[in-house]
Amino acid sequence: MSTGVLPFVKGIDFSYNDFSGDRFPIEVEQMTQMTWLKLNHACLERVPDELSRLTNLEHLQMTCNTLSSVHGELSDLPRLRSVIVRHNQIKTSGIPTDIFRMKDLTIIDFSHNTLREVPPNLEYAKCAIVLNLSHNNIENIPNAVFSNLIDLLYLDLSNNKLEMLPPQIRRLTTLQVLHLSNNPLHHFQLKQLPSMKALRVLHMRNTSRTLENIPPTLDDLDNLQDVDFSHNNLPEVPDCLYKLKKLRKLDISHNQIKQIESKETPWENLETLNVSSNQLKVLPESIVRMVKLQRLYASDNQLTFDGYFFGIPSGIGKLVQLQVLYLSYNQLELIPEGVSRCVRLHRLKLDNNKLITLPDSIHLLPDLKQLDLHNNDGLVLPPKPNEENRSLTFYNVDFSLANQMKLAGQSPSSSVSSVPSSSTQKDPVARKKEFLRRRRMQADSQGANKVIEGMSHIAGAARDQLEHELPADYVKVPTWKGMSHIAGAARDQLEHELPADYVKVPTWKDKMEQQKPHLDYSEVFDEDVGQGDGMWVWEIENFYPSILDSSMHGHFYDADCYLILRTRRV
Repeated sequence: MSTGVLPFVKGIDFSYNDFSGDRFPIEVEQMTQMTWLKLNHACLERVPDELSRLTNLEHLQMTCNTLSSVHGELSDLPRLRSVIVRHNQIKTSGIPTDIFRMKDLTIIDFSHNTLREVPPNLEYAKCAIVLNLSHNNIENIPNAVFSNLIDLLYLDLSNNKLEMLPPQIRRLTTLQVLHLSNNPLHHFQLKQLPSMKALRVLHMRNTSRTLENIPPTLDDLDNLQDVDFSHNNLPEVPDCLYKLKKLRKLDISHNQIKQIESKETPWENLETLNVSSNQLKVLPESIVRMVKLQRLYASDNQLTFDGYFFGIPSGIGKLVQLQVLYLSYNQLELIPEGVSRCVRLHRLKLDNNKLITLPDSIHLLPDLKQLDLHNNDGLVLPPKPNEENRSLTFYNVDFSLANQMKLAGQSPSSSVSSVPSSSTQKDPVARKKEFLRRRRMQADSQGANKVIEGMSHIAGAARDQLEHELPADYVKVPTWKGMSHIAGAARDQLEHELPADYVKVPTWKDKMEQQKPHLDYSEVFDEDVGQGDGMWVWEIENFYPSILDSSMHGHFYDADCYLILRTRRV
């Protein structure tokens, strides 16, 4: 690069170079108009002297080096707005005290260093909006820090040795992100948090949270969208969490939670839910109403699904936005058919369970990229459907020539008879009640027929009596039935008198009757299908109908009128 253009350089990225020793280019001091500089992963052992000449520098990054001090040079940069020096070896004594007096300093990041206490004079950085002191060894926060830094939007104090926070933290009314994870905050009651009305993210992973040190007024934080209470001592979900309507991400994994209440109005905006490593035996039914859910982690629990006890809601197929489902390390023998209706699913982990088989329709998930099934002894996978046959089949109607010929005259193949009947999946008690109901209906129908037959007999006798009493000159006009009988007799007489070589032309009804294919679905549907009142709904599963439980589609009621506003093919 020509030295003539150096004064006009606005920014440069020297990351991933080797500037150990005195290898830093001296020409940098001529870039006097530079406003940003990146020196990440540059093997720096100290701050280069050339930086003191860059008086217009506003943004400086020197991450992932071996710096132990930033003395001297940074104090000569009056316009500095952001200092990011994380992942070094900087000590508290290696930070100049006057750096925080710069009036434009807004971003301060000294994370992943070896600080034992808060840098001196930090309280003078009154314009700071981002403060990151995480992953150090800080044991105490001076009261003056939060008394002055009241414009903070982002505060990260995680992975330190803090046991308490100063009460002045309530002054951070504009704070939006607060990270306190991995601190021994045994006695911190969070009483100051409800004053932070703008808070959107609260991470308190591994901070000894219990039901006693989480204030019930936490639900006053209406803007909370991301909460992490994982790795704590919670025996149940705190009531205040149920009331956070804007939650998009909730992590309560690694606790002792045994039950999640099935609320009427759950976290309807939730996109990520992590309940792994708890003691759950069942997921709540309300989870199927979290229609925006994209990631569900429920591994390492006690979930069971064996066809009788359902640890996973059968309506999980309503989560059409679900992309990630982790159910590893549970006691599952089966998974509900509804999983196959989560059409956007691309990661499914079912390892370390007791799986016997999977739904036949598991092969039909279009976006599935990862299916983990290891450590399921005795697992037998369902056969994968033939791709060629699938292309000719829609809504359980096979339009292939071979299948239509079979339906027209031949008996169904053995593959049809091998499809499990939905009747085997019904409750035997319910089937018995249905049988008794149909038998009562049949008895009522027979009784009604007898009544109608008796009334017809009485009407016939009355008609005969009336005809007997009519005068002799009365002329009887034939009814339409009589006319039909006369016309039929005339037609028969005409056909009898036709010549022998006459050929009768078949009517369109005769042609339809001759060409009508013989469709036999008796081995697909039960004999009681369509015999009772109500509405039955089937889903197409592996190209055959599988009846849905009524809880999946609701009920239609007599004497009501329903308008179909929209239909769609799925």
